[in-house]
Amino acid sequence: MTSPIMASGAGYSLSGKTALVTGASKGIGRAIALAFGKAGANVVATARTVSEIEDVANSVRSFGSDALGVVADLGVETDIENLVGATEREFGGVDILVNNAAIIHGRIKVVDFDPQLWRDVLSVNITGAFLLTQALLPGMIERGYGKVINISSIGGRKGGYGRSAYRITKSAMISFTESLAAEVYTHGINVNAICPGGTDTEGYREAFNSTGRAENPKLMDPSEIAAVAMFLASDASSAVTGAAIDSFGGSNPLFG
Repeated sequence: MTSPIMASGAGYSLSGKTALVTGASKGIGRAIALAFGKAGANVVATARTVSEIEDVANSVRSFGSDALGVVADLGVETDIENLVGATEREFGGVDILVNNAAIIHGRIKVVDFDPQLWRDVLSVNITGAFLLTQALLPGMIERGYGKVINISSIGGRKGGYGRSAYRITKSAMISFTESLAAEVYTHGINVNAICPGGTDTEGYREAFNSTGRAENPKLMDPSEIAAVAMFLASDASSAVTGAAIDSFGGSNPLFG
């Protein structure tokens, strides 16, 4: 029987905590931001589009939680600095960081890969996550508490045809998670990764010219990944750090 807590993401309280979610305007990031807001967290939602990020912030406020929408491109270092500054001015610091923002590219062979796109993918998907985490860690260390959740992918487990840049960054996210977890555990900070399988997001649809679950019933709903993030953000996950949790759903290779 499916746990109602894990099925809905409900049942955990994040009251009194402040969470920053990147790539929060759509897909998995949006689902996580809304789930955290429902659980009582202050939510800082960031993405590159003003109208979309304000819509997320307003939805969080409708649950009775505080929210701040900040427009930022994680490929731009000054945007990251502004994001951290705005967050600290509004809430004093961050207890929960979700590194979700990512550029998803379609199938492009290495021989055809545009070098600037390659740099952009690495800059946003891994360097941006590093810079943001680095900026927020001192506050977590000072408070002796923190949860860092890195969104990797099933693609972080294995390379794939035409998926080189994306999968390299998602593999790097797993290694980053393990290395950082080893460094900060004694400071009361847990660091984990989630490796989603195929998920019906706007990014997935655009990258693969797909109509989503209507075309591929194996795809998960973003709320299913949000439920895993909710557990990792909660105090119930105190025994879990340095883990990369495979959340493959119907795309699990075990199913053939």
